Amino acid sequence: MKSSPRYVVPHRRRREGKTDYKGRLRLLKSGKDRFVVRRSLNGVTCQIVRYGPEGDTTLASANSLELKKYGYKAHTGNIPAAYLTGYLCGIRAKKAKVEQAVADMGLHTSVKGSRLYAALKGAVEAGLSVPHSDDILPPKDRAEGKHIADYAAALKKNNPDAYKRQFAGYEKGNFNPETLPKHVSEVKAKLK
Repeated sequence: MKSSPRYVVPHRRRREGKTDYKGRLRLLKSGKDRFVVRRSLNGVTCQIVRYGPEGDTTLASANSLELKKYGYKAHTGNIPAAYLTGYLCGIRAKKAKVEQAVADMGLHTSVKGSRLYAALKGAVEAGLSVPHSDDILPPKDRAEGKHIADYAAALKKNNPDAYKRQFAGYEKGNFNPETLPKHVSEVKAKLK
């Protein structure tokens, strides 16, 4: 008669697809604080997290919804919002005397130029030292939203009905998406 099963059930967070314990261990072995970036459909959250024996401690954090306090009127889930959120988190990390960190993207797929790397670009520009390759960061014009402004201008010219559907949220907030790069520069100046 068997006394115990051979199969070992993985940890609950691993079964639910929330934590990659091998990846987390590699990050923790570095001994540096982690620059954690998590995204959702309508926002981006950035945190500086320090590991401790009693649990993780958040040293600095920023959420893209906070950008509204600084006058940001555009959508909070796009690349420019992620860039500004990373920039704000980097400024707060410097105030908390955090000089360097390692990037923690969690279970999100790594895609060159994505919102995750836009947040990383913002944190690096704010003065946080994070090891990375410059090839994965989005170009400056994309981080400032020039691609959205160009698309809005082309759509407005070629298909006004589709423009109204696509940018209805911008119009509801009395914001012209074609001025997004200038607007991002203004908000970034306020964050400094």
